[in-house]
Amino acid sequence: MGHAGSSSLTIAAQHIFDGADMRGPGSVRISQGRIESITFGEAEPRAPIYLPADATLAPGFIDIQVNGGGGVLLNDQPTEAGVRRIVEAHRKEGTTGCLPTLITDRSEVIERLAAVAQACLKIPGVLGFHLEGPALNRSRKGIHPEAEIRVPDQRDLAAIKSFGSRGRSIVTLAPECVPASMIDELIGAGLRIAAGHSDATAAEIRQAVDRGVSGVTHLFNAMSQLNAREPGLVGATLADDRLFAGIICDGIHVDRAGLRVAFRCKGRDRLMLVTDAMPLAGTKDWQFMLQGRQITLHENRLTGPDGTLAGAHLTTIEAVRNAVALLGISLVDALIMASRTPAAFLGLESELGRIAPGYRADLVAFSPNFEVVGTWIGGVGTMVEASEASHRKL
Repeated sequence: MGHAGSSSLTIAAQHIFDGADMRGPGSVRISQGRIESITFGEAEPRAPIYLPADATLAPGFIDIQVNGGGGVLLNDQPTEAGVRRIVEAHRKEGTTGCLPTLITDRSEVIERLAAVAQACLKIPGVLGFHLEGPALNRSRKGIHPEAEIRVPDQRDLAAIKSFGSRGRSIVTLAPECVPASMIDELIGAGLRIAAGHSDATAAEIRQAVDRGVSGVTHLFNAMSQLNAREPGLVGATLADDRLFAGIICDGIHVDRAGLRVAFRCKGRDRLMLVTDAMPLAGTKDWQFMLQGRQITLHENRLTGPDGTLAGAHLTTIEAVRNAVALLGISLVDALIMASRTPAAFLGLESELGRIAPGYRADLVAFSPNFEVVGTWIGGVGTMVEASEASHRKL
């Protein structure tokens, strides 16, 4: 049910996570798409939207790695319609901001997305884009098509650099596979660089971070591991407080012990929950085609014909639930890793990730069972129809 149209809105809730602490009851007043005020004490009973007593209102989730959803793979539909389908599928699961992610592909596919990127920024929930590849290490390719992995040429670079002025966009690359000057050039164009699908040594990663590489893509997966005398990308990430790291918290991609080690080393302010979601998210389907290969869903695992993991069947609300269960951390810590920390990585920490005056009114409400009951982007909301009556007390 939409609550669009009005320029001001009040949401009352018994439980409000403001981005730092769990508080409540209280009321959040929204005006012109931003949070005007937040008042604590008895929730305003005449608020237009009065959440169920057990629901929590929190900053909307931000997912920096979303390959697909709602039956759409971005690589197959690098169009406004394709992006909209993906974003809407994830919004239903609490994601109010995301970076639709293009995995390694031909130059013309990157160019097709580049051509519509500016228009896509008008779609509610699109914060920018994530280009995962093509400059990866073939030895750590994961499910990426080996034939398309390459050092970008001038044509590729022109298209990739154009994303530097399209919201807050990211490029994942293997630092050891590109000239250092290329990293400088991409950062100079306004892009954030994440190391991933990389066999780099810890020393190579340190040099890359000194040049401005600031993120790590799906920590532990498709990268050089932590060994005694060569800490690799995993060790370098765990040791370097400058690096933000995305992690797939589905209980499949990373063992529970690895998740806990990552949290102990990086903490809630540097570790980010990502879904690495594929087209089946938000659908009842169990298979799809990825660049000519059939990907099958079985017991929540997505695998290619040779058994290689092919992204994740995960939503951010599930990642939050899993983080609490698998890492044994507080709901507060999990929510910070789903919103405030990715906002900080993207340089949006004064816009998103908190419920505070002046912040954008991107919000999520969910039940104790981790079921999303409503989302708002810029104060414009959608709520679950079934319990609509209980949400509104006029």
